[in-house]
Amino acid sequence: MSALFPALAVPSDRPALRCGADTLTYVELARAAGSLAVRIGGADRVAVWATPSAHTAVAVVAALLAGVPAVPLNPRTGERELAHILGDSTPGAVLAGPEDVLPAGLAGLPRIDVELTPTTGPSLAEPDDAESPALIVYTSGTTGPPKGVVLSRRAVAASLDALAEAWAWTADDVLVHALPLFHVHGLILGILGPLRRGGEVRHLGAFSVEGVERELGAGGTMLFGVPTMYHRIADALGGDAGLVKALAGARLLVSGSAALPVHDHERITAATGRTVVERYGMTETLMNTSVRPGGEPRPGTVGTPLADVGLRLVDEDGSVLSPLDGETVGEVQVRGPNLFSGYLNRPDATAAAFDGDWFRTGDMAVREADGAVRLVGRKATDLIKSGGYKIGAGEIENALLDHPGIREAAVTGEPDPDLGERIVAWVVAEDASAPPAEAELVDHVAGLLAPHKRPRVVRYLDALPRNDMGKILKKALPAAR
Repeated sequence: MSALFPALAVPSDRPALRCGADTLTYVELARAAGSLAVRIGGADRVAVWATPSAHTAVAVVAALLAGVPAVPLNPRTGERELAHILGDSTPGAVLAGPEDVLPAGLAGLPRIDVELTPTTGPSLAEPDDAESPALIVYTSGTTGPPKGVVLSRRAVAASLDALAEAWAWTADDVLVHALPLFHVHGLILGILGPLRRGGEVRHLGAFSVEGVERELGAGGTMLFGVPTMYHRIADALGGDAGLVKALAGARLLVSGSAALPVHDHERITAATGRTVVERYGMTETLMNTSVRPGGEPRPGTVGTPLADVGLRLVDEDGSVLSPLDGETVGEVQVRGPNLFSGYLNRPDATAAAFDGDWFRTGDMAVREADGAVRLVGRKATDLIKSGGYKIGAGEIENALLDHPGIREAAVTGEPDPDLGERIVAWVVAEDASAPPAEAELVDHVAGLLAPHKRPRVVRYLDALPRNDMGKILKKALPAAR
């Protein structure tokens, strides 16, 4: 297969990456990544302490140049989740910025500091095995600990190239975003995407409306965000002429990771004349569909399948649904070169995830007359989309049950105008006369897992509704209040 980063083979002085005060041209990126690639060459896997920084970008590019699978680590992951990921993926070292303070859970791994300005850096030929693992990204399921999704070089290249075709994405584009760099949206699309094209990426470090306005106003052509970010942008448009001008001047505004509410679509379009493009993907599939820029606004849809992506809707009995009527609901199944290679160390879970060569997404959708996909919800009720994250209820329930004051726990999502969905914990206390305080439970979960997985609301019940088999009836929880 062709190189993932052609621009690094013949590096130039064109800007490649800017994050905060750190700026790298393609020559500097090639030198920094090449130097680090030599240091990690031969390792089975490396973990990357994935802060929103240039160090993370250099570390992942270096791993890809060396042919060493990278395991991005969320710096806000709790001790239990971190221990599971390290035990499952067994990295040989952790790559981190020189100033990064690492948790005790990483003390047993050799640390390799990522340098941005080495004096020399060799030119390396990228591996040419398309099926070799590029990244192992951990994703939450509905039950149990996160699973490691093995993504090949083939899957990364195919998905990025399909997006380039759909969005007319070229080396002339300057991408602006503030997404976390430990998952697909921020890292693969937001960092590797521009670098594969030979363009520029400007990472804000942390999201702010002011940062979006500044970078789009200074030559940015594309903006990637999640609905929570666009909701805050929409709120600010009414009194900020500079922000309106910056968004109106962008070539492409893309929202992903969850559905963007129609109201926010309408507010942004009314103020700027620009339509926010939505796309649909998962960690296991990378990108499946996208709305094409330049067409009529289609709030509520995630567009049509990308090049080489097969997509079908399947009924509960396994039969394939063919109507393009905007009404017939089925589970989305996909196949194509964008799919993952399997779950690390989980052949059982990998087999269960496929129907032949079709991946079962668990998402329910309808298709419009032109083939556009409109997602309508999850097949199960246990995956929560909050603030751009996909969060499994099971691991939060397990964390709640670890608190000595909790006897029973269930977790659901409910609509939130800012986050998309907020996490709601339903708990039964060991001592109903003195239940643990809400703040105590919230902090307990955040400490074990990650802050974005903490409940936003805790509701106390005398008992959880269950069926005859003892299974919690989550759909009955609102009525149990």
